[in-house]
Amino acid sequence: MTNVVLVGTLDTKGVEYGWLRERLLRAGVDVILVDTGVMGDPRVPADVPREAVARAAGTELSELRAAADRGAAVTTMARGAEATVLRLHAEGRLDAILAIGGSGGTSIATRAMRALPLGVPKLMVSSMASGDVSVYVGSSDITMMYSVVDIAGINTVSAPVLANAADAAAGMAKGFAQASSQASSRAVRPGLRSSGERPLIAASMAGVTTVGVDAARERLTELGYEVLVFHVSGTGGRTLESLAGQGVFAGVLDLTLSELADELCGGSLSAGPDRLTAAGRAGVPQVVSLGALDMVKFGPLEKLPERVRYRRVRVHNPSITVIRTTEAECTELGRLVAAKLRAATGPTAVCVPLHGLSTLGAPDGPYHDPAADSALFTALREGLRGASAELFDYDTHINDPAFGRAAADRLHAMITAREERATAA
Repeated sequence: MTNVVLVGTLDTKGVEYGWLRERLLRAGVDVILVDTGVMGDPRVPADVPREAVARAAGTELSELRAAADRGAAVTTMARGAEATVLRLHAEGRLDAILAIGGSGGTSIATRAMRALPLGVPKLMVSSMASGDVSVYVGSSDITMMYSVVDIAGINTVSAPVLANAADAAAGMAKGFAQASSQASSRAVRPGLRSSGERPLIAASMAGVTTVGVDAARERLTELGYEVLVFHVSGTGGRTLESLAGQGVFAGVLDLTLSELADELCGGSLSAGPDRLTAAGRAGVPQVVSLGALDMVKFGPLEKLPERVRYRRVRVHNPSITVIRTTEAECTELGRLVAAKLRAATGPTAVCVPLHGLSTLGAPDGPYHDPAADSALFTALREGLRGASAELFDYDTHINDPAFGRAAADRLHAMITAREERATAA
């Protein structure tokens, strides 16, 4: 039978979860209700009671009640919910997960959702969903649905919202269960894997490096790979790093590194300090370039920080404004990239397009700055001196299709050589 797991606080949201359970049952799926409440009495019975959730987090419910610390209770029950849903998934009893809540309930449920593999349906109905949800979604594939009104009773507004959520969860669960059945001969549950079992490649891309990355993607597809492209939006880079660290990819084509510039210069789309580390740490073959390190991204023009208003500024779109990186910043970025790649344990190559790092930095572009680019290249070369990472110069722009194809061919050669060595051993 197809199972939808509901995770929520049944003391404060019991009526709503009871309503959801009935709607799901009418949709033809089974329901496993997990209670993450602490203080009040549950309003509906749970299939996994709160006591069991607390124990899954390594504590007793009575201890949480005695402490009367809401923040600690939320953190603990989130940890218990994570352990609980992972167990249910491992047992083949979770085909989708659905939750409703405010800030506390959303924090608990989305922690559990983020722990599940990509591809497992995850739907969060939240009063927080109309704002910045990055803290809840992280690098997972959680679907956020705005509740419009607070989760406080079944009424004219909440009823259709929750009905849509239940129907969506039921439909996703049925599709996931069908895929699970089809995959059963391979003794796995469906998650992230290539269609046709082609090796997966990760590629990083921005609008200003699209032409070059597209050429590389097309070439890798010809060579028999499936390429997953990640937009360097902060979240995109974090997701790439997370999956690379899990060993999902046969290789990484990291041609666009603007998130490093945002991290260094205080831009709005940083992927954090660990960007450009996971593939190297995991020993995954990687080909890296310097795409879009000629810019730092900020929000709308009217919100541009005063400290950068005197710089070369360009409106990329109504939501994104970019500034040109300086020679000093480019020098530091070259050192940073080199330091990260020196630590790589797997095959690593750096492809340097000598005639521009983005559409804006092309010879006829507004951010064309040979001195700044040269500072980046020089610092990179000095930082990689004596390292195992190989560096290759190309007399092209990053968006020259020939550059993209060359980078793809180099990654393919690295992957092939590694496979041949493994076979020989």
